[in-house]
Amino acid sequence: MKSFFSNVWTKRFVAIIASLYTVGVCYLAYFSIFYSFHIDDRLSLCLVVSSVSVIALILMLYTRKQILTKLSSFLILIFMVPVVLLNFSEKSLIIPIIIMGILILLFSGAGEGTKTVIGTVILLMYVFSALGYFLFTSFFVTVAKTEVIESGESPSGKYRYSIINTEDTSNGSTAVYIEPNYADVTYPFIKFKLKNIKRAVYQVRPMCEEINIEWTSESRADISEQLNEISDNIEVSLSQEELESLGYTMENTLEVANVNVRILLDAGFTASDVRSIKLDDLSVEQLALFDIGREKSGRYYVLNPTDELIEKTKKTSADRIYFTELNKKQLKIFNNSHLDEYDRRLFEIQKNYSVPFKSLTDAQLAGFGISESGDVLKFNGKVCFRYYVAELENYFDVDSRALSLELLNPTN
Repeated sequence: MKSFFSNVWTKRFVAIIASLYTVGVCYLAYFSIFYSFHIDDRLSLCLVVSSVSVIALILMLYTRKQILTKLSSFLILIFMVPVVLLNFSEKSLIIPIIIMGILILLFSGAGEGTKTVIGTVILLMYVFSALGYFLFTSFFVTVAKTEVIESGESPSGKYRYSIINTEDTSNGSTAVYIEPNYADVTYPFIKFKLKNIKRAVYQVRPMCEEINIEWTSESRADISEQLNEISDNIEVSLSQEELESLGYTMENTLEVANVNVRILLDAGFTASDVRSIKLDDLSVEQLALFDIGREKSGRYYVLNPTDELIEKTKKTSADRIYFTELNKKQLKIFNNSHLDEYDRRLFEIQKNYSVPFKSLTDAQLAGFGISESGDVLKFNGKVCFRYYVAELENYFDVDSRALSLELLNPTN
């Protein structure tokens, strides 16, 4: 048995198992950045985390001379930085892991000099990170005095709402917030709620004294009829895939906007006409005013590309540069190459993925994944949220994980 535990392959195998603790800490750091913590039972969670930490500590001490364990001893405290900063009040979760990280760092098989250097670097990381976070929350985050008046879930359980009163110098305001109820990640004793997903669907000033919330369930067809009665000019933004399913091409999305008055008049429009103009609605002569050519197939290309645009698109002067092949930076180069004497843009070519709502059939809406029926919210008799619009406009992008300073806001 002694030879079994002293075998290097046994220790390597155990080191792999012990490293799963470090992987768990990495996941916890990830959740700290993109989710807010909601602990249901702190004592039970503390006991579970402490037990797992003790087991991991024993395994790491047994394999302390393995490379994987040495690496883990450094990474645990490093990945705990965002956990500590963003969830400092959750000591029942943080303390057991921090203690475990310090112990395995002190007793790891690394040299004393290495541990001293690594320990100093980690300590400085905590100090400067805490200082930066304190300065950010003190000077750049305005914490208004708010009060949650009412909260709950929609009848289907798909959404949850909260009504929040905010006090300010303008008699305050009352706002209705909606967030998806399906973006949470739940584990025993703890729930992680996705940050920056809450959306204000209604706001009124001053604060309301009487609040009446009414949830109903309405069909897709009924909501379509209601929206068409409100206006004939409603537009919805679709993805490229959805547009293609309707028969649109990338050329159909191109339009010219913010046109200089002189060019607008030369193109036969009036000075008061400030709307965006689809390239499909322009003649060949009008397109030429915007340095655009059109092939018989309907593809649009740059008539006189600059040397910079040719270089960035990796084309030659003999090649045609099509607008549908330009990325954002290349399209910006084209727009910036047409300036007036004051270095202001004469016009902007952009892509618009909006289509008239009235042009969409019920079958097409179903094809976009719009549910046949769903939740509708009324606030004091006024409709402020329709599941239909939320799904069509992709109100809640639960798959997005973009880094931003908003994630550091303690109110999220």
